[in-house]
Amino acid sequence: MARAFAEIAFTPSVRAAQTAQGSAEAYAKFLAPDADRGDRLSDREITFITARDGFYQATVSETGWPYVQFRGGPAGFLKVLNDRTIAYADFRGNRQYLSVGNLSIDDRVSLILMDYPNRRRLKVWGHAKLIGIHDDTELVASLHVETYRARPERAVIITIEAYDWNCPQHIPQRLTLEEFEPHVAPLRDEIARLTAENTALKASLGTQSSKRKS
Repeated sequence: MARAFAEIAFTPSVRAAQTAQGSAEAYAKFLAPDADRGDRLSDREITFITARDGFYQATVSETGWPYVQFRGGPAGFLKVLNDRTIAYADFRGNRQYLSVGNLSIDDRVSLILMDYPNRRRLKVWGHAKLIGIHDDTELVASLHVETYRARPERAVIITIEAYDWNCPQHIPQRLTLEEFEPHVAPLRDEIARLTAENTALKASLGTQSSKRKS
């Protein structure tokens, strides 16, 4: 955990809860002036982010209610522009525009990126800027994966304020169909081999039986 994350997350009420539960002393070191700030992406985070095919995004409305949605696309659609900036092409959905509306009055955003097979989770906090496709066609096009059949409406540019890797203790292991395929392929090949072998054996036995009858 880095100081940038602790400064945002450890509000007075959170620190009070930590004190009450006996963990305040253990976390105090992350708020120390000499603690690593950790607000710039390293190769580890960049590799992880660019491999994801989706993430959970949270925004806050003007009435104070949080709104969380899943943003999905082809692997790599969330792009790293530099060590403080990530971005993605926002595709047309159900046209409720809840996140768009929320970000128009409060640009704070939080992302949770999951790697279920390896039980890894990265949390990102930042400020989002929306750029419509008619305002910067080239930018939106540069973020859009051409092979993905979806219509981008805008670019979402996120300046990172903090990030943190979570403990994997309670993350369930799940696989997408693509992730599961390498595990199933050997079994499928073995079934095909045994089926062919069984078919050949039946044909051989049938031929021998016909010869005996003749």
